[in-house]
Amino acid sequence: MYMLDGIGLDEESARVYRALVARPSATAAELAPEVALSAGRVTELLAVLETMGLAARQGADSERAVASPPGIALRALLAEQERRLDTVRSDLVDLEAVYRDSLAGRTAADVVDVVLGADAVRQRFAQLQAAAEQQVRAFVRADVPFVSAEENAEEERALLRGVRYRVLVERGVMDDANFYAAAREALPYGEYVRVAPALPTRLLIIDDDLALLPMRRARDDRYGAILVHPSSLLDLLVEVFESTWSRAARLTDEGEPGATDEVAELDRSMLTLLMVGLTDARIASQLGISARTVQRRVSVLMELTRVATRFQLGAEAVRRGWV
Repeated sequence: MYMLDGIGLDEESARVYRALVARPSATAAELAPEVALSAGRVTELLAVLETMGLAARQGADSERAVASPPGIALRALLAEQERRLDTVRSDLVDLEAVYRDSLAGRTAADVVDVVLGADAVRQRFAQLQAAAEQQVRAFVRADVPFVSAEENAEEERALLRGVRYRVLVERGVMDDANFYAAAREALPYGEYVRVAPALPTRLLIIDDDLALLPMRRARDDRYGAILVHPSSLLDLLVEVFESTWSRAARLTDEGEPGATDEVAELDRSMLTLLMVGLTDARIASQLGISARTVQRRVSVLMELTRVATRFQLGAEAVRRGWV
């Protein structure tokens, strides 16, 4: 599937253009069954494609349309899009300067913005991640998140463009049997995860510029969030995150040097989850093994390291570089 929405084509127009490119020429009636549209609608879309320079009428038969060469027509549209983006970037620089000047005049009441409604919160959550340049810091609680993992497409896009994520989750999040595997999968892209017994709130911090945290009014069940601008309040939220992060248990290795002694990957994962504070049953669920296997492997590792308690095993695992 070719992505043509970036040059101004909606999904129906793109379907018609693709179908037309695959033919020497075609009428609206011939294209209609292939693109699952009525002949009348295809006629309208062909007219749109003509105005964009993507199609033309055949000289011998005005009822038949021909596609303009993609290498020429699309390149011209891309060039126009680039010119528009340059204008937007120029406007962005100017607006940022005006915005920075306005910050100096903000009063205490202007430090936070209130975002009301679930849809508005989800939109702002996505916008903030799309604007991140260096890092995103987040508290993730076991209760309902800002958005579900499936809805959070901006996180993947941010990771792919090099934004670093530091995600601190409550231990209850580990009830999801797939969470550990997902965290390991995201590690190579720059997402690091730690686990705390509990967190005071959900939180999203974008670079050192903005923070988003949930809000509920007293006696009001309407969902909302608070957007915090640069201020002492934002500095406090950053400090709370960093302090909590420094005390939390690591779920992923965060790029530190590898183990100094050899240990099986399964044992390494098991030790990591053990140190996070999960029970044998929850460790087994995360790793797709039985609780009996967890208990047996822990016993083997305790014997190998010559320790008497699981706490001592955790300390020895750290000393040996296993976790």
